[in-house]
Amino acid sequence: MNIPAKIGFIINPIAGMGGSVGLKGSDGVEILQKSRELGAVAQANRRVQEFLSHLSVDKKSISFVSLPGIMGGTILNQNGFNVELLHSSDLPVETVLFETSPYHTKKAAELMLQSHVKLLIFVGGDGTARNIVEAVGTSLPCMGIPAGVKIHSSVFTTNPKTAAELLEIFLEGGLTLRESEVMDIDEDAFRENRVLSKLYGYLMTPYVPTLSQPSKMASPQTDHEHHNQNRMAEWIIQQMDNSGSEYYYLLGPGTTTRAITNLLQEEKTLLGVDLFYKKKLVAKDLNEQQILEMIADHPTKLVVTPIGAQGFIFGRGNLQLSPKVLTTIGLKNIIIIATKYKISTLPDRKMRIDSRNPDFDRKFTGLHRVLVDYGEMQIVDVV
Repeated sequence: MNIPAKIGFIINPIAGMGGSVGLKGSDGVEILQKSRELGAVAQANRRVQEFLSHLSVDKKSISFVSLPGIMGGTILNQNGFNVELLHSSDLPVETVLFETSPYHTKKAAELMLQSHVKLLIFVGGDGTARNIVEAVGTSLPCMGIPAGVKIHSSVFTTNPKTAAELLEIFLEGGLTLRESEVMDIDEDAFRENRVLSKLYGYLMTPYVPTLSQPSKMASPQTDHEHHNQNRMAEWIIQQMDNSGSEYYYLLGPGTTTRAITNLLQEEKTLLGVDLFYKKKLVAKDLNEQQILEMIADHPTKLVVTPIGAQGFIFGRGNLQLSPKVLTTIGLKNIIIIATKYKISTLPDRKMRIDSRNPDFDRKFTGLHRVLVDYGEMQIVDVV
């Protein structure tokens, strides 16, 4: 009789809540409270359900180790998996939404290390990955399912579906483990338009290039890169002139899109979404609801750029550009721009999408025109 594989499973139930409401993350009690006041909805369980729905292994072949309640036990039981629940005087009898903390994540990870799980799966973002690395370091294989806002670290799979694929390959044995970076940024500085990124350590993760995401890479600060950005910016501004009396322009996050506002001599929220009309700034750092309200009765174009090295267009750091917003704008009105260097860093020269809505992702996948210089387009596949 085969012994079931013992798999640790930890959910950060508030991961990603700050994204759609434009708060750039969910770390800290004050930000969580502000997220709730703005109408943010917990979404980590949706990511877990997507992961479990794609998991095709025999349920008897896995024995999950998790916490009782919202941090894992409830949803695993609801999906018919065997679950061993952790109990400790340092942990709540039942984990409850909005009453969990990083301490619970770290303590659970430590107990899973002691109980010799074969793999620790965690659901969250870069902050959750920091908690895990503090608890277990490189002593235990780990795998992150992306559910946070930023997700710059390379310890995550590209989405919940690929997490299911990676787990199945891992259980078959013989899969390569690698040291993967745990990166995070200072969220307070992030909200002040400054990016302060730091390496917090490494986790040992199962690795398949097409299923695992690389760490985010910033654009190089070179004259050639700046010239390329400015050439694209000039072309976008020409389009604004041609359609300026008709279209609003939403500019997504990033230094590539900021080149447009630099030429216009307007401010840009480096890490937010800003609205322009007739080449003038209308509104800054909009959240999902504000975008929907402002573009409701006005044709709009959206200019976005993929994240360097990761290649994500949507689903990393721009959750305010939700499937609802993107559908309202219309796929034909989305303009993707990327320097030639950024294109060269794309995994397999492909872009990615993880909008948190698999149905929308399927509609958006396929070949897309990408502006790479003044009036110069390349055809790039989105997967």
